Amino acid sequence: MSKESRTLQAIKFDRQNVTLDILDQLVLPYSTTYISIKSIDDAYNAIKSMQVRGAPAIAIVGAFAIVVDIYNNLKSKDGNSSIGDLQTSLQHLLRSRPTAVNLANAINDIEQILCSYETSEVLNESIYKQIFDYATRLYDDDLANNHKIGENGLKYIVESLKQENFKGPFSIITICNTGSLATSGHGTALGIIRSTYAKLHKEVSGEDFFLDHVYPCETRPYNQGAKLTTYELDYEKIPFTLICDNMVSSLIQTLKNEKKDVHGKTSPVKFIIVGADRIVRNGDAANKIGTFQLATIAQYFNSAQDTKIKFIVAAPRTTIDLNTETGDEIKIEERPHKELTTLVGPVLNGSEVGDKITVGIATPGITVWNPAFDVTPHGLIDSIITEDPIAYVKDKNGNYNLT
Repeated sequence: MSKESRTLQAIKFDRQNVTLDILDQLVLPYSTTYISIKSIDDAYNAIKSMQVRGAPAIAIVGAFAIVVDIYNNLKSKDGNSSIGDLQTSLQHLLRSRPTAVNLANAINDIEQILCSYETSEVLNESIYKQIFDYATRLYDDDLANNHKIGENGLKYIVESLKQENFKGPFSIITICNTGSLATSGHGTALGIIRSTYAKLHKEVSGEDFFLDHVYPCETRPYNQGAKLTTYELDYEKIPFTLICDNMVSSLIQTLKNEKKDVHGKTSPVKFIIVGADRIVRNGDAANKIGTFQLATIAQYFNSAQDTKIKFIVAAPRTTIDLNTETGDEIKIEERPHKELTTLVGPVLNGSEVGDKITVGIATPGITVWNPAFDVTPHGLIDSIITEDPIAYVKDKNGNYNLT
């Protein structure tokens, strides 16, 4: 893919013509291809197949798809769908990604709009206008809040390093993709990295420290980190090195050793910043599988080796689920076994990108467990960064107050 054809715009919603197109993230980073979403069924398929992913983006695409679906129904000569028909479709859409609370919150909000109507009533312009206004506001608010998350995360990083009296270069680890491709723009965890690098890279930092390098994890088995986060970091010209999920401990240990380096880099890891698909009342956070082990690794280095690595969860307030008490109650989606037993990608011949093929990497017919997410206990989380002006940190009893 040429640099001219690259984009970080994952969602294109035309407010005048009421059309929705999403960037097909299954063909990134090799091709920029948009898919037209014309119905709720189209959105269900795109979310389920992970053509769109990232909890905020899933909710936005779901809401816009509902708008487009109603709009097309009203335009159609045969358009006579009822409130009850739409409610059934909403529950179908919800099943596309049960772990991501943002989608559930958006659907619940739209259900509240519908509750003042009888289920037998036919969809009308008034209902359409209310849901259109809700969906566009959801997008606009998410974009504004992402920039606030970035600034709040930067503030927390600066304050943490000053309290430690840290000086010199530092590195950040992240997992999965939490940037523009997973949101309306800018991002959550990757948004913090983006904001931090803009203000704290070596040439502009007015502090005694600067962000020197980022280490995105590959994020098996779907490789969102390798395919998408590296795409965004490369696009933004933020220095990074890709690592496998099982290299984190070795990376941190190597960068702690003054006599060792990683491709010439020696800046220690000071922060691990991740996103979330659901944060519950006590502060437990569900995120891409592999996140829990990152928090556990940070805890080991902090306690056993007297290292200071802050584990940060970044997400908009829409990701917080105050109706669920603990992470034990979160339903974890299990993905198809083939994601673990095969690799899918295009044939590469130099700079030429060929057709996609599937390659087997495991013994045929074996039993596979493939949860899409894990839950990081709140005790391993140093702070939760949202668009709110304060960073949520544990009280003296180790508990969070997210209300």
